[in-house]
Amino acid sequence: MKKIVVLSGAGISAESGIKTFRDADGLWEGHDILEVASPEGWNNNPELVLDFYNQRRKQLRDVFPNKGHSILAELEKEFDVQIITQNVDNLHEKAGSKKVLHLHGELLKVRSTRDKNYILDWQDDLTTAHKDKNGFQMRPHIVWFGEDVPAIEEAIEWAEKADIFIVIGTSLQVYPAAGILHHTKPKTPIFYIDPKPASVTQLANPLEIIPLSGSEGMMVLREKLLKLK
Repeated sequence: MKKIVVLSGAGISAESGIKTFRDADGLWEGHDILEVASPEGWNNNPELVLDFYNQRRKQLRDVFPNKGHSILAELEKEFDVQIITQNVDNLHEKAGSKKVLHLHGELLKVRSTRDKNYILDWQDDLTTAHKDKNGFQMRPHIVWFGEDVPAIEEAIEWAEKADIFIVIGTSLQVYPAAGILHHTKPKTPIFYIDPKPASVTQLANPLEIIPLSGSEGMMVLREKLLKLK
């Protein structure tokens, strides 16, 4: 069974109603991104940051996977599909995808500000009253700007083993995630789905750009993939 590795970004979730900050002059739900997604923002106003992610967590109850998510899940019947996502929502999992690696953390988890390995599943509001077992503040389990990306090495390992690589709904502007496709083996076919695809250079692979939304692009790509299995 051939291995498909997918790098997904905010574009695929936008179709489900989750807003992206790059489409709004750097604002994310009305906030400067550094106010709510940086260590400095956390240190300056933890209450604002906690409220912001509490609202995002509530939003997940009202959004659902779209056709792009669903097709990726359905492809597991024919391929070994691994999804590397820059998204912090759980829409890939809701659609049925089994192997999902979150590069930038997960909205439905929180972790200790002292012990990065103390991580809890979390559905409700998080406040300054929530502490870990040693009394240290809990925070959103999100990789903020300026922080290390712990999952990047595993993501690179997945990319290196891909028989087919798909990029979907990402501007390829956020590093180190944007560099993952450059770790694929030479001659590995790469398909890039995005209505406004970024320029991709210095790539030793055949690249096909599909300038459509995630759902429309995956409907087109599914037929191509079934001929490659």
